Amino acid sequence: MTTTDVPARMDRLPWSRWHWTVLIGLGTVWILDGLEVTIVGALGERLTDPGSGLHLTETEVGLAASCYVIGAVLGSLGFGYLTDRLGRKKLFLVTLALYLAATVLTAFSFNPIWFFAMRFLTGAGVGGEYAAINSAIDELVPARLRGRVDLLVNGSYWLGAGAGAALTLLLLNPALFAENLGWRLAFGLGAVLGVGILLVRRTVPESPRWLFTHGRAKEADRLVGEIEEQVSAQTGQKLEPVHDTIDVHERDSNGFGVIGRTLVRKYPRRTLLGLGLFVGQAFLYNAVYFTQALVLAKFFGISGTSVGGFLIPLAAGSLLGPLVLGRLFDTVGRRAMIAATYLGSGLLLVVTAVLFEQNLLSAWTLTIAWSVVFFLASAGSSAAYLTVSEIFPLEIRAMAIALFYSVGTGLGGIIGPVLFGSLVSTGSVAMVAIGYYLGAAVMMAGGVIELFIGVEAAQKSLEDIASPLSAEEPEAA
Repeated sequence: MTTTDVPARMDRLPWSRWHWTVLIGLGTVWILDGLEVTIVGALGERLTDPGSGLHLTETEVGLAASCYVIGAVLGSLGFGYLTDRLGRKKLFLVTLALYLAATVLTAFSFNPIWFFAMRFLTGAGVGGEYAAINSAIDELVPARLRGRVDLLVNGSYWLGAGAGAALTLLLLNPALFAENLGWRLAFGLGAVLGVGILLVRRTVPESPRWLFTHGRAKEADRLVGEIEEQVSAQTGQKLEPVHDTIDVHERDSNGFGVIGRTLVRKYPRRTLLGLGLFVGQAFLYNAVYFTQALVLAKFFGISGTSVGGFLIPLAAGSLLGPLVLGRLFDTVGRRAMIAATYLGSGLLLVVTAVLFEQNLLSAWTLTIAWSVVFFLASAGSSAAYLTVSEIFPLEIRAMAIALFYSVGTGLGGIIGPVLFGSLVSTGSVAMVAIGYYLGAAVMMAGGVIELFIGVEAAQKSLEDIASPLSAEEPEAA
């Protein structure tokens, strides 16, 4: 048995440049994710053009989105399992490298099959990122700030989305770039930012919390000492000693049996909570966002060269949500804020669907309505990752994120784009509205689940919310 004060020492650190380095190295990858996903969304109409070099059908555009999501589901499971076994740092380097390679190779797509395959591999890298990055950030950030920082990190996706939308206005302009060239350049440009992130990420340390639960307590203690020296020098503050400790026992690596028993037997209510939150946000987000360009083109005649201008307001609203509301998740609390954002965004989508079905919206007013919906929905979506990262033991944290991301995304993310792509292809306003009603209902169901069985984790140490498995007696564990 080993006694450690690592969690208490990490949670009492004042905010410093060291923490900003962690955020830049780990969190900014969501900017890349938003960049290339938005580009694909904006490219939907262009890729159906014979001159694009791919000539996809509208259904195939939805299929490409589903390939991306399937890759993300499988990648999150595989890389999530390895993240808990091998460490956060090894995997967040590997997943980013895969993500970058697949994104660049997408630019060289010469037929639909290659395009689908590269979308699958890109998704696999992103899925692994979700597990490795969210677990690492939550374990490195002080408990009192964890909510707003996590929402900021996940919300930065929309900064990339806005940048991607702006880029498409230039790259999809046939007066500047040929139809089969502009969309390829869009994928290649993202790699430039990705290489910079990879270089910064190499300086981010392993999670001390992961180290002490894997028989490396001395290394964890030494690493925290180095972090404390940096933070103290950067802030000029003298760090007070801590007295809160935790006893841990060395354990073998956790197999799927241990993971399953922990989720189903020990934390069944938390498991239901995670499923409700992830299915709701995945269905609303993937169903609406991946086919937005198709809706604008089909019902409002917006060409692929100008659709990016309509994506920028949506990205802005989605970015402002986590930025404006993030602090409240630490002060008002998790349960109240998550329930409010889920129920509120669902109700707003219902209103949008009614107005859309009655032909009362133009392209711009529909975009504004979507922006308001995602102001709340993006904050709730970010909080879903925060929730499953907080409410399960450290040893299975990355795998828990991966499992809930996979199940939620598998149900909502794979079905959503294909369903909405098919609904848009009918050309029926009423059919698309039905899809909106369905997305709103699933999102609101997640809000109701949070309201009744949500876990209040604001400003609490991760170890107080869910005791590490290694803190239990070996027989009990």
